[in-house]
Amino acid sequence: MRKLKNEELNRKTLAEFKRSRKIPITIVLDNVRSALNVGSIFRISDAFMIEEVILCGITASPPNKDIRKVALGSTLSVKWRKYNETLNAIIDLKNKGYHIVGVEQTEGSTDLKKFNPVKLPIAIIFGHEVNGVSQKVINKCDEVLEIAQYGTKHSLNISVSAGITIWEITKKLIN
Repeated sequence: MRKLKNEELNRKTLAEFKRSRKIPITIVLDNVRSALNVGSIFRISDAFMIEEVILCGITASPPNKDIRKVALGSTLSVKWRKYNETLNAIIDLKNKGYHIVGVEQTEGSTDLKKFNPVKLPIAIIFGHEVNGVSQKVINKCDEVLEIAQYGTKHSLNISVSAGITIWEITKKLIN
C-alpha cells in the first residue's frame, strides 16, 4: 500500500463544498468552553458535510486562534451562526421543523446504535465539557441519545462524542 498524496484525495474546493448538498444535520453547541473543541467540531462538520454549526452562550466563535488551530480552515466552509441563548436557537430550529436531539446521559435516553434518524432535519446538541447539556435544554429536546460506554469513566470529550455521533447518524442516513 502507498499513502495517497493530498492532490490524489479529490477533495472539494471551497466553492464546490458551499454548492454541495449537505447532510440534513445542524450541530448546536450549548456553552462549550474550549475553543479547541469548537475547532474540532467545525472540522468534523466539514468532513461529514453538515449543514450548519450553531454556537450558543459562552461558546467561542470565529475568528479565534484556538478554533483556527484545530479547524484548519473549516470555519470558512461550514456555515455557522451565534446565539446568546441555546433555548432561542432551539425555538428557531423547532419552528423550522427540526427534530431536536441532545447527546447526554438521561433517564429514557436512546442508545445511539438504536437511533433511527427518520425525522429530518436533525439538530444535535452537545454541551459544556463538565456540566453537559443543560437541563433546561434537555427539557426542550424531542429525544436524547446516549453513547454506550463500558469503562470506569462516564464521559467522553465533546469532540470525540461529536465525531462518534455524527459518524453513526451520517452512516445511517447515507445507507
